[in-house]
Amino acid sequence: MTVDLHAVDALLAQQHLVVVGASDAHANFGRTICHELAARGYDVTAVHPTATSVDGHPCYPNLASVPGPVDGVIVMVSAPHAAEVVRDAAALGVQHVWLFRGMGAGALDPEAVIIARGAGMTVVEGACPMMFLSDTGWVHRLHRRLRRLPAATVRRPASAA
Repeated sequence: MTVDLHAVDALLAQQHLVVVGASDAHANFGRTICHELAARGYDVTAVHPTATSVDGHPCYPNLASVPGPVDGVIVMVSAPHAAEVVRDAAALGVQHVWLFRGMGAGALDPEAVIIARGAGMTVVEGACPMMFLSDTGWVHRLHRRLRRLPAATVRRPASAA
């Protein structure tokens, strides 16, 4: 899989990111993404239909209920639900979307990609945001190397620079 590094840069250059699929469950990787982005200076909001908070911060049931602007959406739901999330993001005018893919299929869904591209969104098709954040653990650095991505792809938000 080839990751469009320009799309990664464009999404990670945004300030207000929403992680759809994050919950307060300890094993939920969306929760980890929220925590790590917030630790690097991003304004992060979680969306989950049943969670009320994630990592001590409010969680909203859907994208339409998120207060304020949404600059980018990281989709952490299963592939069968990804297209619906992308449609919701497009309806809000979101310009950047990341369809998460870890070791399994994740949110990478052909229909979701078609919807996003049709809406003029910049799309990261697969991969894990942790591979592109500074100061991540060795597992994420190894994952980046295994995917043969250059170390120069690691980004920091403008506020943390």
